Amino acid sequence: MHADQLTATFSALADPTRRAILARLAKGETTVNELAAPFAISLPAVSRHLKVLEKAGLVAKSRTAQWRPCRLEAGPLKEAAGWIAHYRRYWDDSFDRLDAYLAEVQAPKTRAKAKPRSNPQSNSATGAKTGKAKS
Repeated sequence: MHADQLTATFSALADPTRRAILARLAKGETTVNELAAPFAISLPAVSRHLKVLEKAGLVAKSRTAQWRPCRLEAGPLKEAAGWIAHYRRYWDDSFDRLDAYLAEVQAPKTRAKAKPRSNPQSNSATGAKTGKAKS
């Protein structure tokens, strides 16, 4: 994927209205009027959002007589997901290293808690702590 295409894809996805339009188109083709219905914005505003999505290659319009349906073009989304997956591996590796470090740091505390404390009176060779002489 070219950097410009990746930028266009992420720019198009940055707006919640455009993401909602894509979510609707994932269910199937529909007209601009049907896409605009759930939004509290004008039809021209929805058309502008669709133009951004078209330029990013995420939406295509066709024409069948009077009907001009819009459809999702998921190719750029797949490419963006691949780009993101690279960084997911980085974060997974980072979290694995953090888990290993935390296990290492917490291990001595666990062993220290499990180790029974000795009685100072019974370990005294000279009896100095108990005040008794060893017999």
